[in-house]
Amino acid sequence: MNDECALPRDPAVTPAEPPSPEPRGCLYALSQPTLMLFLTFIAFLLLIGALHDLLLL
Repeated sequence: MNDECALPRDPAVTPAEPPSPEPRGCLYALSQPTLMLFLTFIAFLLLIGALHDLLLL
């Protein structure tokens, strides 16, 4: 398995699940809906804070 994003693994430790048949890219985590909803919420809070600083001060 040649995954540039993965950390090196100790060969003595066996994985809990077998490796997936297709390799996952570096952006695999961004395809998860829960993570994207969380990041959208954080971006919304930052936007509201920036607008508050720009327009209401």
